[in-house]
Amino acid sequence: MAMAAVVFLFVLMGFLPTCPAAERSTAPLSHEEQIRLGERIYREGILPSGEAVQAVVKGDITVPGTSFTCVSCHLRSGLGSSEGGVVTPPTNGAILFKPYNSSYKDVTNDKRYLPSIGQRVAYTDQTLARAIQAGVNPSGLTMNPVMPRYLLDDKDMALLITYLKSLSVDFSPGVSEREINFATVITDDVPPEEYEAMLLPLQRYVNLKNGSINLYRNQKRSERMAASMLVSSELMYKKMTLARWMLKGPAETWRKQLEEYYRTQPVFALLGGISHGDWKPIHDFSEAHHLPCLFPQTEYPVISETDWYTLYLSKGYYQEGEGAARFLNNSDETAPGGKVLQIVRASRESQALAKGFEETWRELGHDAAVTISLQPGEKLLEDTLHNALKTEKPAAILIWDESGAVPVLDLLSSDALRPARVLVSGSQQAQHFGAIPEKVRAFTYITYPYRLPQDDAIYNIYIAPYKKNPTTAGAYDLNLKSSFITTQILTSALMDMRGNYYRDNFFDVIGMMPDQRYPLYERVSFGPGQRYASKGCYIVQLGSGDKPELIKKSDWVIH
Repeated sequence: MAMAAVVFLFVLMGFLPTCPAAERSTAPLSHEEQIRLGERIYREGILPSGEAVQAVVKGDITVPGTSFTCVSCHLRSGLGSSEGGVVTPPTNGAILFKPYNSSYKDVTNDKRYLPSIGQRVAYTDQTLARAIQAGVNPSGLTMNPVMPRYLLDDKDMALLITYLKSLSVDFSPGVSEREINFATVITDDVPPEEYEAMLLPLQRYVNLKNGSINLYRNQKRSERMAASMLVSSELMYKKMTLARWMLKGPAETWRKQLEEYYRTQPVFALLGGISHGDWKPIHDFSEAHHLPCLFPQTEYPVISETDWYTLYLSKGYYQEGEGAARFLNNSDETAPGGKVLQIVRASRESQALAKGFEETWRELGHDAAVTISLQPGEKLLEDTLHNALKTEKPAAILIWDESGAVPVLDLLSSDALRPARVLVSGSQQAQHFGAIPEKVRAFTYITYPYRLPQDDAIYNIYIAPYKKNPTTAGAYDLNLKSSFITTQILTSALMDMRGNYYRDNFFDVIGMMPDQRYPLYERVSFGPGQRYASKGCYIVQLGSGDKPELIKKSDWVIH
């Protein structure tokens, strides 16, 4: 510990030797390259050399900066966070280099930070370097000891400061003094009744928001009440627009269409959206333009641990495969060594289910499942199924097949080699639950990625205003409920942003929201960097009758 303290002291005094000239390029870096390298230090804790930043915590413990990155507390936007009673102040360029005190009225001055950091003068490059290295702010006050002290030499410190000067300085495209512009993306494979259900809550929200502007202007009492509730009073008078970006033709043409829409009218974020195809072209467009996309309605989200700019409601079919893997992992029959047989139709839905299961099953330490692949229209023969049961002796069977699952279940009902657990997809079979014979229901388990219908009924009041026909269900209900969730999260996010209209801040504040309970999903939960809001799946069985109730056979299986 003493040695670490000596090293830390030498860093502060500037006595540590710099890297030899041969190890550090002497060629001047472009401004763009300086920002890129500084961004990597901020977000990943990685130096230009490829080595991890070193940091000191609790006074004398040296740790890799990759474990205590700047972004983990100050967030991607640099606007800071509050967790566990520890308030992390903003580190973005619009705030760092200005005085910070209670009389400062700029909308970017969030008063919630003042009790923790006190008033301070504006930072300079030199005082900011001292704050990062020694934990002393420009007013001479020592910062909270939870902040690591980072061991950066002059060159690397200059890169980090250059990046911080650029971080969240100018509001993002799509925002003006009077307007904030949004868009929603609709592909032409979606029937009008489905995308209209998606649009209803969004458009109603925008209409109500814009209609309230005149109310606030004419009724001061309403204005004062709204100002108190919204935190950021300027939001009351900011008009919203919602453009419809209709994509036509093959998916490979969507990017060009999106670019033209965006060129014509840049937007702050994409809201909702719907497609029956692969969302990846739209996802990639959002990544390229740093354009947030909030809760598109797709069964084929991009599964990624690193991409940032699309926040999905769930992982779609993939998530059901995950749920099946975790359910079987907790079953005695499928302890290590127990085989699993997959019957997989050559369709996009079935392939996504199989991928979710296979990847999760391997991560849990199991051998790969044995797979029987079926081409479109191909029927699984009784002998083929019986021979697979005899040869492989599976502890469980997965049937990822929309139209062929019931015939296979029927074959299994009379086969003595059938295992105790056979799983099918709730999304694939939702329209066929009543057609699943009672004789197979005792051994048939179903992945179900939503709150059970009998439990979700209490939330129907939320979508009643949007339903033209109270008995409408199925995809229409799903689209309505998903879009309703989008409006609720949007409402909270705009208030929590406090007038800081930076796209990264939009998702930062969503990431800090507590768990929410809305229609459709058991819970919608968030966390910094998380891209999938609903993280679970039930395993259920069917009750009796033509309209069987779903009976829980598991807790909410978390991925």
